[in-house]
Amino acid sequence: MKQILVTRSSMPDYEEYCEEIKKLWDSHWLTNMGVEHEMLQQELERFLGCPHVVLYTNGHLALENVIAAMQFPEGAEVITTPFTFVSTTHAIVRNGLTPVFCDVNPEDYTIDADKIESLITDKTAAIVPVHVYGNMCDVEKIAAIAKKYNLKVIYDAAHAFAVKYKGISSANFGDASMFSFHATKVFNTIEGGAVCFPNDALVGTLNDMKNFGIRGPESCVFVGGNAKMNEFQAAMGVCNLRHLDREIGKRKLVMEQYWSHLDGVPGIRLCKPQRDVTPNYAYFPVVFDGFGATRDEIFERLEKHGITARKYFYPLTNSFECYADLPTAGKEKTPVAAFLADRVLTLPIYADLALEDVDRICEIVLS
Repeated sequence: MKQILVTRSSMPDYEEYCEEIKKLWDSHWLTNMGVEHEMLQQELERFLGCPHVVLYTNGHLALENVIAAMQFPEGAEVITTPFTFVSTTHAIVRNGLTPVFCDVNPEDYTIDADKIESLITDKTAAIVPVHVYGNMCDVEKIAAIAKKYNLKVIYDAAHAFAVKYKGISSANFGDASMFSFHATKVFNTIEGGAVCFPNDALVGTLNDMKNFGIRGPESCVFVGGNAKMNEFQAAMGVCNLRHLDREIGKRKLVMEQYWSHLDGVPGIRLCKPQRDVTPNYAYFPVVFDGFGATRDEIFERLEKHGITARKYFYPLTNSFECYADLPTAGKEKTPVAAFLADRVLTLPIYADLALEDVDRICEIVLS
């Protein structure tokens, strides 16, 4: 039986990657911000139109570090969403901060900006919204709220690489944005991540945090950790960036094929394209509500045919055991997110997914 996974990593030609890493055998410089690292950083700053990009070994440490760099007081509250991968919440809590869960909106599944203000207290220090499935948060409304209450905004943009709002890259909203370059993402560096931001002062801070605070062979100025991206990761990113537009174009064709089969089917809700947003076609979420078969039944049926879909995001992070004691824990506190989490299934989507395989997936779902 042919296996179809929910995603498959985009990769350059084998020969192209080998050519890119050939210089590493000459230099033996495999990590510690070598030529591939510097090249990728510069290429990303150009591609994203962003003043500063700091590369990381993964997206989680990138988010954890940039939150730490803001130096919020111990125990401060951070408004965020439970409809996300648990990394988002972990990064907040591991910094000694308290997540306050805000519900999402039912249109694009991002944080409901109309509900943020009611959660703000004198302990609130920041908002950590999440761009979901490549859908952009209401960046304008969030910026207005942050300005009104003097709050920092750090976007978890793990799903939103190459997405633009009104022609502006998702990297350029808020005080900082974090991208994941994990193998499952539209753009990958095998593992990896980055923080993008406009503040010049953050450059040194984040570099200290990810490299032990070492600034020279006899100088250590900060109690940092180790979160550096190595040269092989960076080389993969350099190669993949060359082909990104083509890969996104292929994903678009897959998305359109799904829409041709599933749009308008009773009991199936698809996420409509956002106005003024240039998408990256990162995920294909389908909400099953009154379809005649539950999300879980469809998930199991696809599995029997060798097709792996994903209940993404389920469970909500505010229902995990490790957060049971938080004041806003419990999925009943965020009913829209809870509704979605119980019904959403992301179907396979990647650049090289054959359109006839999309047809087969849809046939199984509709049967």
